[in-house]
Amino acid sequence: MRFAYAARFENTGPDEIVVSFRDLPECLTSGADEVEALEEAQDALEAVIAARINRGDSIPTPSELGPGEYLIAVPTDMAAKAAFVLAFRDSGLTQESLDQRLGTGQPDIDRMLDPRHGTTASDLNRALRVLGSELVVEARDLAIR
Repeated sequence: MRFAYAARFENTGPDEIVVSFRDLPECLTSGADEVEALEEAQDALEAVIAARINRGDSIPTPSELGPGEYLIAVPTDMAAKAAFVLAFRDSGLTQESLDQRLGTGQPDIDRMLDPRHGTTASDLNRALRVLGSELVVEARDLAIR
């Protein structure tokens, strides 16, 4: 799954741009200009994805861009963590069985599933491969500058 969501930027005043995400209605933020609004949007996305992971909630598949929307990426570390959590949930494995396949130790699996614990992309990718997936990194031009 690609972790980039359609966002609408709305000028609500001379120094405020409100950013909303239709796939994640609880994700709402603002900035004084486009650059600040973009930074705040990425921070808000990260917080919402982490909260959904913590609650065990679903993480929606991003919708296609609509007219007047911009594509905003979830920060890379959180996107990698979310990809692992989703793959683990879908696998039907227990933490113990994943640990046996990885040979890491139960606390490592707990940390890998914790959205706020730093886990290297290479460790997450190794675990994703055990689950039949892998990380792919893509660089693209920003729609907003």
